[in-house]
Amino acid sequence: MREIISIHIGQAGLQVGNSCWELYSQEHGINPDGSINEKKKDEEPSTFFQETKNGRYVPRSLMVDLEPSVIDTIRNGEYKKLYHPSNLLSGAEDAANNFARGHYTVGKDMIERVVDRMRKLTEACDSLQGFMIFNSVGGGTGSGLGSLVMERLSVDHGKKKCKFGFTVYPSPDCATSVVEPYNSVLSTHALLEHNDVTVVLDNEAIYDICKKKLKIERPTYTNLNRIIAQVISSLTASLRFSGSLNVDLNEFQTNLVPYPRIHFMTSSYAPVISAQDVQHESLTTSEITNSAFESSNMMVKSDPRKGKLISCCLMYRGDVVTKDVTDSIRAIKSKQSIQFVDWCPTSFKCGINQKAPTTVIDGDLAPVSRSLAMIANSTSIADVFSRINQKFDMMYSKRAFVHWYVSEGMEEGEFSEAREDLAALEKDYEELSKDQVDEVDDRQD
Repeated sequence: MREIISIHIGQAGLQVGNSCWELYSQEHGINPDGSINEKKKDEEPSTFFQETKNGRYVPRSLMVDLEPSVIDTIRNGEYKKLYHPSNLLSGAEDAANNFARGHYTVGKDMIERVVDRMRKLTEACDSLQGFMIFNSVGGGTGSGLGSLVMERLSVDHGKKKCKFGFTVYPSPDCATSVVEPYNSVLSTHALLEHNDVTVVLDNEAIYDICKKKLKIERPTYTNLNRIIAQVISSLTASLRFSGSLNVDLNEFQTNLVPYPRIHFMTSSYAPVISAQDVQHESLTTSEITNSAFESSNMMVKSDPRKGKLISCCLMYRGDVVTKDVTDSIRAIKSKQSIQFVDWCPTSFKCGINQKAPTTVIDGDLAPVSRSLAMIANSTSIADVFSRINQKFDMMYSKRAFVHWYVSEGMEEGEFSEAREDLAALEKDYEELSKDQVDEVDDRQD
């Protein structure tokens, strides 16, 4: 069977991971101690879970953090018997929001243990599909150790296995640390080279979804992570459940990434609806398709109407038929507000899976008969990078906080090298959104 190994790095990665495994367990009927209620014929839990000799299921996951507090909550939480104890790796010393500590000093001491466990997980697979990497680029562990782990994955597996990242980027207005712009630029520099597809997530955008759509006044990280988990579950549904149009991880990469560097995706999920509102909505296939393209449903703060779509994957689940999907896509293409680049005429990749979405018990989302997760490659994602670059430039012009990085063994030249790389990325996106007619005019001039 085609397996996927999940690697969760740093506090954000671990907390998103916790919500994901909670959802996967409920989808497959696996109890918090790893026992299964009853295995259904058309389900394949072995994509994410490894079956032991005594019939229990253990997640194919590796959870890594440089300080013990977050992993300790998992070790003592509801799902403590589900995870393999050797796959919960924690150090004693924190990265202290410092990329250089996570990448060069504290992270260097940890990386061999991480690589060793990754090798053991890989050897336990029959036909490994790829890796899903969960981290944030604002903190020290997620950015520093995260990029170090990706470098090692590239060395050990090359381009043979797909590396699919779910990365929390800094929000435009609410920051959790002062040095976020530095960590983000340095980490994105590594993501550009070593990751195949990166889905960009943004806490502020998902806060807004929780407040407006689910009417939660004060959303917690758990509320946010459960919405992210639904997207990730929909992407891998066709590997685990039977469907009429299946899509695997490598197909995402083939259809979404036109050039190796242009692999930063926006994502959205529909319907995000609370239990109180669900009886007032019909939620037809065309309705959920339209709402997936609305900017208020995007999980990153960038306005898709300002940019152009290069390609997009629509993963439908539940009571959906192909004809409705075709009609919905035709309607989307005819809309003036959604623009596509003129050099990519097809632009859509669809997946349909018969398994209806599962909702977590006591969760915020209402149980629905059909859902849609969208991952799109849009030039509007350049907004995220220009915001980070702007903040980086303000701080770096005064060389503020740089000494903390240099004292951990990093060279100052790495800052300008990473910044130049991101400037080039912004330029790439700008060129992609140009129409071919404009390019011909430029050449003639």
